[in-house]
Amino acid sequence: MAGEDTLVDELLAGKHRALARVITKIENRSPGYRDLVSQLHDHTGDAEVIGITGSPGAGKSTLVDKMAATYRERGETVGVIAIDPSSPFTGGAVLGDRIRMGSNVGDMDVFFRSMSARGSLGGLSTATTDAVKALDAFGKDKVIVETVGAGQNEIEIVKTADTVAVLVPPGSGDDVQMLKAGILEIADIFVVNKADMDGADRTVMELREMVEMRDASPMAGHHGADAMASEDTEPADEETGWEPRIIETVAKTGEGVEEFLGTIADHTAWLTESGELESQTRKRYEAEIKTLLREDTAALLEEELAARGGLETYVDRVLDRKTDPYSVADELVAPIAACVRERRENGD
Repeated sequence: MAGEDTLVDELLAGKHRALARVITKIENRSPGYRDLVSQLHDHTGDAEVIGITGSPGAGKSTLVDKMAATYRERGETVGVIAIDPSSPFTGGAVLGDRIRMGSNVGDMDVFFRSMSARGSLGGLSTATTDAVKALDAFGKDKVIVETVGAGQNEIEIVKTADTVAVLVPPGSGDDVQMLKAGILEIADIFVVNKADMDGADRTVMELREMVEMRDASPMAGHHGADAMASEDTEPADEETGWEPRIIETVAKTGEGVEEFLGTIADHTAWLTESGELESQTRKRYEAEIKTLLREDTAALLEEELAARGGLETYVDRVLDRKTDPYSVADELVAPIAACVRERRENGD
């Protein structure tokens, strides 16, 4: 425990080696990592968290590199977490950190870390949340969470961000159609990257049509439909609060990056002024607590199951019609439920 306290002290003192060690413990779920995250919690809440997702080939890594470089030019510190949920067999991102963050190599105030699934995607989502907390507690001004893919898994992961940007390559009609499956609901900003290529104008037009359709939909609640602006602040849109913006960039040259960062700043200001930031943070903590409860309860039940001879024993009995799945679940949960009720009745 003393070693963990020292590690936390070193992280809070701004030592990048300690930050890297803490995130490694978080990613590997090493013994004591929960205590580390708990100690860091009181030091969080200051970083601006930005999620970057979108289809493969959209240029996410190049844009993130340019974002980090621009923030550094402004004197702000940056932490980047790059996620690859589809590669559970790797120890990190597919590409090396130096390749992915080429223009920021050697800048200690840009901390880059790649994370891969190494197991359940739910665990990766929780690990990402914890890693963001470590970067926040360390004192990074901006924390960027970049995902490699653009499926449901990535949607869950980028929900840890205050502002979510979805990159769409030009001329990608199929990709724009795919966005309707869910990413549309979480996007605060759409970025048509590689905007110097053919098809960019059409992609922008298709996205505008999608945003207008979303505004007309009764499902348009993600961007603050229920959040009223303060008396002194006019909402960006009376019905939705924030209408997703569409930005064109050429990340390779840096064109449009300043405008993109300005739009992120606009969204951050809207979150604060409308009260949506506090609401969003509350929902995030609610989801985190529920996730941890599910994980811990599942682990406890696995332990109980192992102590009773393992799952196969129960499956055999179900196959022989000696019991049924509901009765098995009731039997396994019963001692845990009895213990919880007893403690509650005793006032513990």
